[in-house]
Amino acid sequence: MTYSPEQLLPGTQRALLHRIATAQSEGRAPSLVAAVRRQGRTVWSGARSCVDGHAPDGDTQFRIGSLTKTFTAVLVLRLRDEGLLDLEDPLEKHLPGTGVGDVTIHQLLGHSAGLGAEAPAPWWERTPGTLRPELADVLGEQTRMHNPGQRHHYSNPGYTLLGALVEKVRGASWAQVLRREILEPLSMRRTGPHPQSPHAGGWAVHPWADVMLPEPAEDLGLMAPAGQLWSTTDDLLRFATLLTDGDDRVLRAASVKQMRVPSAPAEPGAWQVNYGLGLQVVRSGSRTLIGHTGSLPGFLAALWISVEDDVAAVALTNTTAGLMVGGFAADLVDIVAESEPRIPEPWRPLPEVDAELLALTGPWYWGTHSNVLRMAADGGLELKPLQGAGRGARFTAQSDGTWIGLDGYYAGETLRVVRNSDGSVHHLDLGSFVFTREPYDPAAAVPGGVDEGGWRGLER
Repeated sequence: MTYSPEQLLPGTQRALLHRIATAQSEGRAPSLVAAVRRQGRTVWSGARSCVDGHAPDGDTQFRIGSLTKTFTAVLVLRLRDEGLLDLEDPLEKHLPGTGVGDVTIHQLLGHSAGLGAEAPAPWWERTPGTLRPELADVLGEQTRMHNPGQRHHYSNPGYTLLGALVEKVRGASWAQVLRREILEPLSMRRTGPHPQSPHAGGWAVHPWADVMLPEPAEDLGLMAPAGQLWSTTDDLLRFATLLTDGDDRVLRAASVKQMRVPSAPAEPGAWQVNYGLGLQVVRSGSRTLIGHTGSLPGFLAALWISVEDDVAAVALTNTTAGLMVGGFAADLVDIVAESEPRIPEPWRPLPEVDAELLALTGPWYWGTHSNVLRMAADGGLELKPLQGAGRGARFTAQSDGTWIGLDGYYAGETLRVVRNSDGSVHHLDLGSFVFTREPYDPAAAVPGGVDEGGWRGLER
């Protein structure tokens, strides 16, 4: 039977239609547009509106609020990949004079710098950015709420600083750098700092009556890198492909993966919600979703991706509150992933075999703990417990013949292959642990030695 990832089953399409209809109706949204991408292709889109014949489509712009932060984070990671900065650099090294220059770039990206959540009054999202012409006007007098690096505390001013950092290093405005380095390479022609027709107008819906009030759409000035952008479902699904697979024209896959790693401890009682580098990381049922939500007066937005399922969903609406757009977009991912689980690619053997690497595979023992070392399809190694859960990791080769852990318990740890004088493998050294071919092999360098009497039964 031929399978096409471009087509959803009628039952799945019906479930998606029902979900968007109930979301718009129960959330009392003036309009709502959503779309789903699977394996790099848009497989469904839908829209609802309170005005007959005026439902938005994939080309209609909405304001996306804090989803803008993910774009800013990509720009910063590009600077790191080019060697222009290090994420552990203090901000002062590249952007002096802010008064908070001791915080690191990594802390700003992950909202662990301890800065305030908002700019000083008046409410920055509903007033012109010209009221805050300098960074000091954005940070205010009380710049520190917490000690840097100790906890996650969401900070809009923190992303204003990151936007200023991009401008300082690149020598161009944040908007110019964004267009040149992300929007143009990804053909995101309908994304930008200002609306272009067709675009939705922002509305506030009264919480206790079915009446509406227009919301102002202010230019946020220096706060733009935290929430300025307008975009469409079509464009945001292109961006989702970058966040899933990486794109060497914009950001390599390894850096995209780094964005998904939680960067600070979760809030107490909120272990299902965390934050990487410009990306929210959440547990939704049995799935891990990465992406971001956004809100500005008159607009709500959400983009969620299940990398494991290769399914992404985006939802945009023009209401200040009432519709839980993040949960709605997560539901769209779940409907597609649950109704039509991803079809695995056919197994294929490796194109070539490294004989020395092949010789390392198989069982290895840390004391009496049974583990297995396998060759990965990407040329790396993978160490896992032979049974049940336990310590494990993927490893990538280094130029000096060692291997570095990429994840799990041994992330960042060095795996060394210790050889005999004739070149044969003696044992593996992993973060001071000795792995041998037999449990407590007496011929290996087991710390503490092995009892000379060897293995024995119970004496009677």
